[in-house]
Amino acid sequence: MLKNKENLLIHFENSIDWVKRLKELTENQWRTPIAEGKWTIAEVIGHLTPWDQFLIEQRLPFLLQDKALPKSPDENEINQQAATLSQMKTKDEIIEEFILNRRKLIIAVNNIPVEMWEKEFNIGTSSLTLYTYLLGFKEHDEHHFEQIEKVLSTS
Repeated sequence: MLKNKENLLIHFENSIDWVKRLKELTENQWRTPIAEGKWTIAEVIGHLTPWDQFLIEQRLPFLLQDKALPKSPDENEINQQAATLSQMKTKDEIIEEFILNRRKLIIAVNNIPVEMWEKEFNIGTSSLTLYTYLLGFKEHDEHHFEQIEKVLSTS
C-alpha cells in the first residue's frame, strides 16, 4: 500500500510542476476554451483548487477520525463559482492558489497513517478505500491536463 501512497504523492508533486509551466502561456492561450462551449484553461485550473480544499478540510479529517462525512457540496455550484472567480483572477493568482493548496494536500496525504490506506468507508452507496478515493482525484487531474495539452498542441 505504501507504493500506492507514493504514486499519489508523486502525481500531486508533478501536478505542481505541470501547472507552473502554464505561467509561460500568453494571456490569449490562458483564456482559450479547451473545446467549443467549454471552460478556458484558466477556469479548468481554477476549479481544481476548491476540490483540493474540500478534500483537505471536509474529507480527510473525517475519514481519518472515522467520523461521519459532512454533506457533499453541489458539484455544479462549486465548479461554476470557481469558473466565475477564475475569470476575475490573474493567471499568477490562479496558479499560485493551486500550488499553495496542492502543497497542503501533499502534506495531508503524506501524513496519512499506512494502516488507513486499506480501510473501507462509504460515500453514498459506494464502498471505497482511501487509495481508490484519492485515485479519483488523480484521474480527475489527468483528464483535465490531457484536455489542456490537446488544446495547446493545436494552437
